[in-house]
Amino acid sequence: MDERQTIELGDITVDVVKKDIKNLHLSVYPPNGNVRISAPQRMDLATIRLFAVSKLRWIKQEQRKQRAQEREAPREYLNRESHYLWGKRYLLDVVEKDAPPNLNHNHSQMTLQVRPGADAAKKRAIIDESYRQQLKSAIPPLIAKWEQLMGVTVADFTVRKMKTKWGSCSPESRTIRFNLDLAKKPPAFLEYVVVHEMVHLLEPTHNSHFIALMDKFMPKWKFYRDVLNRLPLSYKRWDK
Repeated sequence: MDERQTIELGDITVDVVKKDIKNLHLSVYPPNGNVRISAPQRMDLATIRLFAVSKLRWIKQEQRKQRAQEREAPREYLNRESHYLWGKRYLLDVVEKDAPPNLNHNHSQMTLQVRPGADAAKKRAIIDESYRQQLKSAIPPLIAKWEQLMGVTVADFTVRKMKTKWGSCSPESRTIRFNLDLAKKPPAFLEYVVVHEMVHLLEPTHNSHFIALMDKFMPKWKFYRDVLNRLPLSYKRWDK
């Protein structure tokens, strides 16, 4: 069973979870910047505290960034509610019908057909699945394009709801994960994330070599990064 403790660093409380793992993992969770460290079960609290202190500047930076990040209002999946696909705003039209659920987009309207009595969770699941399919169609051509340009190969990719990142890469398995919310953003930002994560196949860290590669492949990457990080994130209690 995981062991849970806390560390106080001035006005910052760090939740410590001891698990059957080999290395320390530090996370700062939106929307409020809650801090959590996952640590090996046998590591003493003093060692974990020293690690947390060494990362204090980064923790405060992440907290400031997350607390300043604009967030979408909670969605209730009601008529005339705003939803987004590829950066375009749609007004939701909920239609109850005793037929298989589906979702259609027409001009500025997003029509969600659900069975009578469907709750918000069911409506959300239908829209999320539509976002997932949109991304699964849009990502492969981008990967194929950049595989040729970079001379790398992506073994597989997945689309999932992610807590703190727009994407992540596992260089060892050559797999990439994409945040489901990317389907809500303009397509250029999806391509930026594809390039960013594929560059990690050439350079796993964010060092000067990584920056040089990003400058080479996508000279405007810092613009896309900064704008994407200012766009609204979904309203989620990731710290729970």
